[in-house]
Amino acid sequence: MDNVTIVAVVSIITSGAVITLGTMLPAFGEMKALIKALESITQQPDASNVLSRNLFVGLAMIESLAIYCLVISIILILTNPFWNFVTKAGGG
Repeated sequence: MDNVTIVAVVSIITSGAVITLGTMLPAFGEMKALIKALESITQQPDASNVLSRNLFVGLAMIESLAIYCLVISIILILTNPFWNFVTKAGGG
């Protein structure tokens, strides 16, 4: 295999790993946050407005991690910064 093929294979594998872990781990975090919020609302129904507002803000912050991973994955697939480096260096 030449260097360009190696860069392509590594980029695709890395992109797949980033998007897989980047969606699974925030989903587990959101699940834990939702479970705790629902437990808190059942114990303190009067505070449900405050808990819901804080929950939604927290979920938005957690979800931003998944969006960042999607952006990194798209960059690795579509506009890989290593392509120009390898092709200019005569990588194959």
